[in-house]
Amino acid sequence: MPFKSVHPYLQIPQTNLVDYLFPPGHKPSNEPLWIDAQNPNNYLSEAQVLKWSKSFSRGLSNTGLRQGEVVMLFTPNHIFVPVAYLGIVGGGFRFSAANPAFTLRELVHQIEDLQPSVILVHPNFVPLAVEAVAKIGLSNSKIFQFSDVECTPILGVQGWRLLLKEYGAEKYAWPSFTSEESLRTVASINYSSGTTGHPKGVMVSHANIIANAAQNIFNLVHKRQLPLPDDRWLGYLPLYHAYGQLYLIIISLKRRIPVYVMKQFVFEDFLHAIQTYRITTLQLVPPILVMMSKHPVTSKYDLSSLTLALCAAAPLSKELQNHCSKRFGFNIIQGYGMTETTCGGMGMLAIDVDDTGSIGKLLSNTECKLVDDYGQEVSYGQPGELYLRGPQIALGYWRNAAATNEAIDTEGWLRTGDIAVCNAEENFCIIDRKKELIKVNGFQVAPAELEAVLLENEHIADAGVVGIKFGEEELPRAYVAIQEASKGKVAPQDIKHWIKSRVAKYKYLVGGVVFVQQVPKLESGKIQRRVLREWAKKDGELMQRRVQSRL
Repeated sequence: MPFKSVHPYLQIPQTNLVDYLFPPGHKPSNEPLWIDAQNPNNYLSEAQVLKWSKSFSRGLSNTGLRQGEVVMLFTPNHIFVPVAYLGIVGGGFRFSAANPAFTLRELVHQIEDLQPSVILVHPNFVPLAVEAVAKIGLSNSKIFQFSDVECTPILGVQGWRLLLKEYGAEKYAWPSFTSEESLRTVASINYSSGTTGHPKGVMVSHANIIANAAQNIFNLVHKRQLPLPDDRWLGYLPLYHAYGQLYLIIISLKRRIPVYVMKQFVFEDFLHAIQTYRITTLQLVPPILVMMSKHPVTSKYDLSSLTLALCAAAPLSKELQNHCSKRFGFNIIQGYGMTETTCGGMGMLAIDVDDTGSIGKLLSNTECKLVDDYGQEVSYGQPGELYLRGPQIALGYWRNAAATNEAIDTEGWLRTGDIAVCNAEENFCIIDRKKELIKVNGFQVAPAELEAVLLENEHIADAGVVGIKFGEEELPRAYVAIQEASKGKVAPQDIKHWIKSRVAKYKYLVGGVVFVQQVPKLESGKIQRRVLREWAKKDGELMQRRVQSRL
């Protein structure tokens, strides 16, 4: 039988997302809500965002855009991103965004896949966007500059404020949705990380987003004394993707939590912002915790205002979680989700204190099953592939029915590809990705486990583990970034020897240890396994040639 959430069942509205955020009779606040971390005098209040986003919705409609057409962003973070997001989604259009670090090839792929009617691009990226659009034959007139300041034309591309005509939109009304329309209307198309190939657009409905916001808000407030103390969040996560959108746009707006928006992530600026603005809660990814733990500059800053951090998007070892919680004095809890779950599927309550490395319990209204290699459901204490079902499960993949059918079955179960185990307290742990497990003499070796062990070494700043093929064998191989202060003081053989006392023999790094400048990662914090596999394949072929040349 499936595991079911132990939390109370939530009655979740099914409507236009903006009607959930700005319900009838709701009086928007004039207090700063999205604040420029570089210049706190530059901010937008809830009331301002409501006016700006309605004006933007009306402006898009006035250009002839029809509901269901795609508007794409290509910009780093700034305080007007929430305006664009709410204006696009509220108007019944489909929001999507590209990673501002994209190359021309990557940008062309997403634009070609999306076929957006309008592209909003930061002034710094106008030449790249124009080139990408020209390459696939879309009209340049559909491109507008998008920034938090007035834009002068670049390559003939005008600023987005041309669409607004006049500030405010008191007479404009966003379209209302029935429950069925909320369930089926695509609000955003967020691209999956593409660790196993080309990124795929995940279609997320209005009802999906509202449900996942309500589920995560429950975890934030349940059993806490109300009203909650003043919270302040730091918006360094990219607003072009799910984690940032849900927490830093939707939940922050619903809960009226001010967000200090960072235009780009620079580690020392991140620490400085925490100290300066007395940030209370962080939404983290593991690489940031690794930096906080290992970088000597961390000790220069006062982080005492922090009380809570939610860490998600990639595996976090319990050792690092507990070390950082003890060192910095704030509670660290983990959650689990993916683009296909809108954002979250499991998580700890904000009041929970955990030292086991668990990702917590199923969110409200969510159920799961764990399935072994023989297709049989398993029970407590037994690992199996995680399948999830709930109101936050996305509609499917954009223009890719085959991928949708492979990931989501006819009963609504999402196949995550992650191996999980559930304990008697209904807390789950992720062991690893099913496709990433290394088979060593019949044993399964989880790369994430070895990576967590390697990060305990004082000389190691980061690590990625992958299987390397040598003949018919697959062996664990580590690509390791060494701390700056340790360079020249430690050799790959030292790391191979060090790990032997910490893992079973079949987990030894027999495939070798290679020092690299950095471990390839996505901005979400996930290791790019595909890149590691490419490295290992080349290394394996080279090793084979060397062996053959000696014969």
